[in-house]
Order: sequence, then structure tokens, then C-alpha cells
Amino acid sequence: MNFALYRELLAVRPIRRLLLVGMVARIPHSAAGVLLTLHIVLTLGQGYAAAGAAAAVMTIGIALGAPWRGRRVDTVGLRTALIPSVISETIIWSVVPHVSYQWLLPLVFVGGLLTLPIFSVVRQSLGVLAEGDQRRTAFALDAITTEMVFMIGPAAGAVVATSGFTTAGLTVVGIATSLAGLFLMWFNPPTRSADQGAGRAVDEQHAAEAAVVSTAPAHVQEAAAELAPAGAAAPQEGSQGRLAGFSWFTATVAALFAVAAGAGMVLSGTDVGIVAALEIGGHQSEIGIVFVFWCAASVVGGVIYGAMHRPVPPVLLLLGMAALTLPMALAHDTWTLAFVSVLPGLLCAPVLSAASEKVADLVPEERRGEAMGWYGSALTAGVALGSPLAGIFIDLMGPSGGFVSVGGAGVLLCLVGLALQRRRRRAAA
Repeated sequence: MNFALYRELLAVRPIRRLLLVGMVARIPHSAAGVLLTLHIVLTLGQGYAAAGAAAAVMTIGIALGAPWRGRRVDTVGLRTALIPSVISETIIWSVVPHVSYQWLLPLVFVGGLLTLPIFSVVRQSLGVLAEGDQRRTAFALDAITTEMVFMIGPAAGAVVATSGFTTAGLTVVGIATSLAGLFLMWFNPPTRSADQGAGRAVDEQHAAEAAVVSTAPAHVQEAAAELAPAGAAAPQEGSQGRLAGFSWFTATVAALFAVAAGAGMVLSGTDVGIVAALEIGGHQSEIGIVFVFWCAASVVGGVIYGAMHRPVPPVLLLLGMAALTLPMALAHDTWTLAFVSVLPGLLCAPVLSAASEKVADLVPEERRGEAMGWYGSALTAGVALGSPLAGIFIDLMGPSGGFVSVGGAGVLLCLVGLALQRRRRRAAA
């Protein structure tokens, strides 16, 4: 491991500033999830299934809007692309806390559709500012800063909500996000290299694809079915059977999107499960304690992963995270839940950074904004599934149902994916 990579990257002023801006811009929406959930449950008197459904509607909006927003960044530039978000964030989140549940659903959908695309913008810009092996460390740093955000945001949101100020809290979320968007427009980080050429992009893509195959363990090669034999199948697939507008969308990239969706499902279901476990137990003011442990573990895991010399297949990281989520169902008090959350938390940042790194390596730079948008859509589609899934099982089984449902579903998804990859690899042999 080479922890000096972090010092080298943070010494680069544009990367350091981008990570700082991304961290600040994510804080408001990191609090919005807890605020919205507790607003629906405590203020509107709805159940956790209803709260999960609202979260799902919002993330469906995000999933539909992310590719379009990413494409707009590619075509008209960052500043022009962010104008709809800067305007809509303040308006929508100022209205949401004043309406009934029936009106809240379409509003949060539009809010998701026009949300500030901070996730895809930061990842896209990091893909430009960092090259080669530096990208793993850069994406790990981004995941680490994101987890630091989730130490602050949900804890602050829980304090505000349990103090009876969900209306003011949601309004502040909208205003703060709009201000973050204005600051991002002023900073205007690069989203495309000035000297990038088509031939260089193709060479880098093929090298990255070969690296995926050569570094994956033999029994779970993430890209074996799609890229075997290495150097032959990939070019043929690039010339046949794919739409010209989606030439970057290989089976390997699709598999990474599936991992992103699975990660989103497990993480959002765990989020709802933590809030429900402590609110039902009368300890809602201690929600922040569990989030700090959960996210701090992710920071540690991200630091370790970013210093590694060899990548780990994202599907294995997701399998471990999902399996380690299941024991959280056995916790019956705040501190036990906090300590048990450390286990899956250690793999959270590595899952997201590993999948993002491979998408950035496999997709040519001129289409990377769109690809990151679809990656974000896959992640948020998983969130859209995980929130109501956990909510339904919480209403049926109690707080343990949230962890059991998404943890079990994540394990099943990974096992099916690994079985399909092994079967296709044997068929291609």
C-alpha cells in the first residue's frame, strides 16, 4: 500500500479544491433524507413504507434526470447546465414541507429530476484531473469526503427533525443547495481535457479493459464473460450489436451499473433501517451516533482501498457489504447498532470507488459525463428500490426487517451475478 498517494493528490490545488467544493455541496442533501423521512413519519403521521415510497419517487426523478444533466454538461458546459438546479432547489424544497403527502410526492419527483448533479460532476472532473493509477486514489478520496459529509448531514438532520423543525430544515436544504450550485458555477471545474484525442481514448479504454481481466481473481473475473479472450472480444463487440450513440455501453459497464444499483439498494435500506430502529425504540436523538460510526468505518475502508496497488472486483466488495448488513438486525440498542454498523461500513466507500474507477477507465472521455449520469441513475435506482423495500419490511417485521430485506437481497444479487459470470466464462472457454 502507498498512502503517500493521498499527499501527492492533495498537493494538486484543482483536485483539493474540487473535493472541498464537492464535500460542502453534498452536506444539505445528506441531511434531506433523514429530514424527509422524519417529516413524513412524525409531522404527517405516515408510516415508514410511505416515507420509503417518497424517497423512491425522489430517487426515480434523480435517476431519470442524471443522464440528461450529464449530457447537458457535455454539450453546453457546466455553468449553463447547472442553472435549472440552482433555481429549482430553493423553490421546491421551500414548498415541500407545507403540503400534504399526496402533493409531496410529485414535488419531490421534480426536485429529484432537477437536483444539483454534484455526484456526476465531481466524478467526471476527477476523471479529467487524475489519470491512470491516480484515479483509484482520487475516487477513494471522493468517497471518503462523501462519508465525512454523511457523518455531518444526517446527524444534523436528525437533531433538527426531532426538535420539531422539519419544515425549516427542509427549506434550509433547498437554499443551501442552490448556494452550493452557485459556488460550483463560479469554481467551474474542468469536465474535459483540452488535449484528449480519439485514438488515445481508445487505447486507454482497451488497456483498462485488459487490466480489469488480468487483476481480477480467476474464479470471479468480473469481466471474463464480456472480454474473453482479452484483446479480441472487446473490439468485435465495439463494431457489432451496439447503437452508435451508446458505443461506450459494453457488457462490462452494464455489470458495473448493476453493482452500483445493488450498492444503492443496500445503503438506502440500511439508512431507513437505522432511522426506524432508533425512532421506534424512542432514541431518535441518537441517530447521529450510529451514522458517525457507520460513515467513519467507510472512511477507514476508503483510505485503505485508495492506497492499494491492485483493485478488488466491485461485486465481491458488494457481496461482503450486503452480508455484513444482516447482523445489524440483531442489534437492540444504539451502541450495539453503532458497533455492528462498522462491519458493512468498512466496505461502503470501496464498493463505490471501485465501480466508479472502472467506469471512468472503460468509457471514452467525450462520453464520460453521460456514462457517469447513467452510473448515477443505476445507483439511485437501487436507492429507489431499497428505501420502500426496507420500509415495507419494517412495517411488517419491525426495525430488523429493513436490514434483513436489503442485506438478503444484496447477497442474492451478487450470488446470481457471480453464477452467471462463471457460466458465461465456461461457455466461452
